[in-house]
Amino acid sequence: MKATLYFRGSLTSCNYDCPYCPFSKNVDTRATLARDRDHVMQFVDWVRGRAGEGDRLSVFFNPYGEALIHRWYREAITELSHLDHIEKVAIQTNLSAKLDWTEKLNRDKAAFWVTYHPGQTKEADFLAQCLELHRRNIPFSVGSVGVRSAFGAIRSLRRALLDDVYLWVNAYKDKKDYYSDEDLIFLRAIDPLFDYNVSDYDSMGKPCETGHSVFYVQGPGIVKRCYKDRQVIGHLYRDGLEGLSKRRACGMKCCDCYIGYIHMPELKLDRVYGDKLLERIASPAVLVGTQISPS
Repeated sequence: MKATLYFRGSLTSCNYDCPYCPFSKNVDTRATLARDRDHVMQFVDWVRGRAGEGDRLSVFFNPYGEALIHRWYREAITELSHLDHIEKVAIQTNLSAKLDWTEKLNRDKAAFWVTYHPGQTKEADFLAQCLELHRRNIPFSVGSVGVRSAFGAIRSLRRALLDDVYLWVNAYKDKKDYYSDEDLIFLRAIDPLFDYNVSDYDSMGKPCETGHSVFYVQGPGIVKRCYKDRQVIGHLYRDGLEGLSKRRACGMKCCDCYIGYIHMPELKLDRVYGDKLLERIASPAVLVGTQISPS
């Protein structure tokens, strides 16, 4: 079976304190971290055990917090990247951790979804980390939340990043009608695909690959269609992929998040991102001529 698994463990701690994030500077207890480690190891054991079953799996770690400062996530990604039946393993990260461990990664399968948080790190330090990934030939995209207070930092980062690094912007949606026409012009110049993200898609009753070939796995193995849908559809370790897989229309009124709407067939975003849909790296042809001017 060909499937994509989003995994989120028990981690709720981060070394950053972004004002829009509920997990900023939260500190997990030793017990919580131990539980998270156990869940990650259990998940990796299950994936490893699927070898020889005919599966082709892609895995995306999207933790509530920063995962790569913890050894068990680094070890998990490294191991998964070398499994024959894994097509891709990616992780969302603020890239604050040291990168020497990536020397052991299979670069043909590993990828990073990197988030930039102005005010939490110096641009020069963040760029140095990005350049290190680039030097090591590890695929990655870079993104930031499009709050107005970050516009200057986002512009500066776009100028400083290598031209072949895609910089995406997540629309700030906590306030209705947040962006002016001028704001939208600026953000489209930074990210030519911004309109896909700023939109909210009517999804109720519409086809979606979530629950069929895409699954959201929570710590102990609880499975939902996607992270915004609270309905539990089964248990990974008890039901298996075959028992979980079923065509399910979306039960949400709207879909407004990248890791959700990319799985709506009607949007055909595989044509935009190709085989890098998971790590959010747009096809170069889509981005031609979209660099923002230095003015």
